[in-house]
Amino acid sequence: MLVVVAVVVAIVALGIGDYPLSPPEVVRALFGGDGFASTIVLNWRLPRVLAALVFGAALGVSGAIFQSLTRNPLGSPDVIGFSTGAYTGAIVVIVSGAASTIGTAVGALIGGLVTALVVYVLAYRRGVHGLRLIIVGIGVTALLHSVNSWLLLRAQTEVALTASFWGAGSLALVGWQQLVPALVLLVVLTPLVMGLSRPLRQLELGDDAARSHGLSAERSRLALVVVGVALTAVVTASTGPIAFVALAAPQLARRLVRSAGVPLVAGGLVGGVLLLVADLIAQHVAANPVPVGLVTLVIGGIYLITLLVSESRRSA
Repeated sequence: MLVVVAVVVAIVALGIGDYPLSPPEVVRALFGGDGFASTIVLNWRLPRVLAALVFGAALGVSGAIFQSLTRNPLGSPDVIGFSTGAYTGAIVVIVSGAASTIGTAVGALIGGLVTALVVYVLAYRRGVHGLRLIIVGIGVTALLHSVNSWLLLRAQTEVALTASFWGAGSLALVGWQQLVPALVLLVVLTPLVMGLSRPLRQLELGDDAARSHGLSAERSRLALVVVGVALTAVVTASTGPIAFVALAAPQLARRLVRSAGVPLVAGGLVGGVLLLVADLIAQHVAANPVPVGLVTLVIGGIYLITLLVSESRRSA
């Protein structure tokens, strides 16, 4: 059902724009049936729609991994600070004058992975407890926000504007040239995610239960953290930080499929649909297009407040 929804939303997104196309025209254009329409769909709109679906799915899966590891609906990579760390890495590259597509992407990847390492080490006390990981991550996020502000204040105006625009999170500049390398990395990460899904389910039962099945809890947890951070960092490197998709998608998926745990596949599908719908709003609802990161920030902020109120009432 979620796959059907994703396909329908994608066809609608491919048909909306200055040159509107009906769903049958979009389908014919996808198979090269109409010259000008095919150019619009395949060259102009498809990279952005595909990026929204794939990047949203990566964020949804990453969020599902961390929410399962922490056993907490707040345990998403943007709350723990990995997205902010990737932004810091990109700012360092941009401010240093080495800004390029590849340089910014590498800086974001390194920033996300270094932040994950710091959070993991600071949270480690004979193992990593979920709540401790979240609290340490929130503290590191606050520290990184101050570092980012300091870097932007010291940068030249043009450089600071470039970094700030990138930090808003946008799919506007994603073309085939930016999308293909990211897709290759995500395809490489997919088998790792599938291979770690079974250890993830065992860790949800607790470390003692996982060890009784012959699983090395800390080694599996570290591998899952690295893969989850890599998923987030690849997206951040391509688009800038996009908040709250990783937070909301797994919980919405869990309610839709009525699962006791946090589902990986459903979380990815919901993440893809969420980001694509948010990008449609960013392009067509406001008087002028805005970065999709601003839309997810507004929607995600409302969702986070609702989640916090729900959790506080449950614990009361």
